[in-house]
Amino acid sequence: MVRMSAAERRESVIRAAMSEFARGGYYGTSTDAIAKRVGVSQPYLFRLFPSKKALFLAVAERCLQDTRRVFEVASEGLHGEDALQAMAEAYTRLISEQPERLQMQLQVYVTVAAAEAAGDHEFGEMVRKGWLDLWDAVRLPLGGDVNETTTFMAYGMLINTLAGMGFPPEHRIWDGLHMSAQVKRDMGGGA
Repeated sequence: MVRMSAAERRESVIRAAMSEFARGGYYGTSTDAIAKRVGVSQPYLFRLFPSKKALFLAVAERCLQDTRRVFEVASEGLHGEDALQAMAEAYTRLISEQPERLQMQLQVYVTVAAAEAAGDHEFGEMVRKGWLDLWDAVRLPLGGDVNETTTFMAYGMLINTLAGMGFPPEHRIWDGLHMSAQVKRDMGGGA
């Protein structure tokens, strides 16, 4: 059996933690559950990440980076409406095919709100920075148009909310959204 490097083990912990945090949130997920999912001891987990908070921040950052990359890859070489359509379709595919990505995003926002209310601003600082990077990844292919970017991001957050609440793709609530922003009916379900 081939031993994993520390970097490979760290990556496996991030993937496992994303699944656990997506389901249980920051406050409802134990590091023991994450360690068990990866097949390591808690002390080893804490050698890779000094605290549960550090692990959650790494997972939240990865979630935001992965979403940004989806937009960047989809819009590569495109501008304006073509870029907008490609990014919308790529994001719809992401949350339809990997619903835990949407769940993790929603957990990140809840965790930031709870932490900020308790006076802990570290979560919010990292997430706001990641969200601004995401914003710029959308804004640039839209020609720097702030109104188009705002509309795109607003639709995305509405889609996150509706999909997170479990509205099925055929529900009338989706009818007012542009076709490319809808959770695809032909993808076998929704997020």
